[in-house]
Amino acid sequence: MVIGLFGESCTGKSSVAELLKKQLGAQFYSGKDYLRLVKNPPDAERSFAELLREHVDSDDCIIYVLSEKDQLAMLPEGAFKVLFIADIETIKQRFAQRMHGVLPAPAAQMLERKHGAFDSEPCDMHVTSTGVSAEEICESILVRLAGM
Repeated sequence: MVIGLFGESCTGKSSVAELLKKQLGAQFYSGKDYLRLVKNPPDAERSFAELLREHVDSDDCIIYVLSEKDQLAMLPEGAFKVLFIADIETIKQRFAQRMHGVLPAPAAQMLERKHGAFDSEPCDMHVTSTGVSAEEICESILVRLAGM
């Protein structure tokens, strides 16, 4: 099984992925982690896409967390795709926490510019992480997966 968690930065994807990884005993990749598979980037992308395709119908689980739209193309047909969104103020607050409490103006502008970029992407499950715990989101994903 391949689970793709995607959306903007600071929408809760990685927090939920860590919980899912423990619950499912899954392999976990984030962003461009696949570059560690092969030194040449184009070869690494091809190898990773093939790895994902091989696991779509497998009992082994791979969780792939991505926050760049171009990486969506690597998710194979049959992957369970979960879109994470949050309101812009929540995203800014979470990003500021990563930056030790300060959100520089260029970072705020970047977040505002990218806000909503994933909203129209097709998905199997839509999660709004504002005001919801990672544990609650993880549980709802597990319930959805169990029903498949």
